[in-house]
Amino acid sequence: MDGHFVPNLTFGPQLVADLRSKSGLIFDVHLMIEKPENFIVPFSRAGADIISVHVETCHHLHRTLQLIREAGVKPAVALNPATPLEHLKYVLNEADMVLLMAVNPGFGGQDYLPLVEKKITDLKREIINRGLKVDIEVDGGVNENTGASALAAGADILVAGSFIFKSEDKAEAIKSLKRLIEKGENSGVNSTCLSS
Repeated sequence: MDGHFVPNLTFGPQLVADLRSKSGLIFDVHLMIEKPENFIVPFSRAGADIISVHVETCHHLHRTLQLIREAGVKPAVALNPATPLEHLKYVLNEADMVLLMAVNPGFGGQDYLPLVEKKITDLKREIINRGLKVDIEVDGGVNENTGASALAAGADILVAGSFIFKSEDKAEAIKSLKRLIEKGENSGVNSTCLSS
């Protein structure tokens, strides 16, 4: 977060680089910033595995997604809650993932916006109809209840921040979301991952 596209500030490539040497986990970098193209190379060199850029900040989205892939990182597109899926029409085949925001980006602890569930379902249908392999990630207000709804709508990846970090029992909060994912896998729901 850069304090411009969203009103908050967070960490940059150096923190990713410092953590990379201590973890083999997937580093999913969500750039809620203006001019994300300027940070693709620094974050890829720092160890990012996935870089998500917002439709709302990319003047040349197709080119930006190509730059991410050329940097050896999986490209992803993020959409704010009010941004229509129509913006993905000509770039969906260039993305490995679409991140649908279930809150207005910038601050943790916001309430999940159920309107995202129709977007998830519509996007899942489009991905299947086009024969693409694109994951759907949902970020914002994810907890046991909203996570279950997002997975049922077709989400593949859940991002949980406040639900975990504000929990008195963080390990149990993580386990509860993992149980949702396992339940989804056992019922045929295509749920694959938990991110925080």
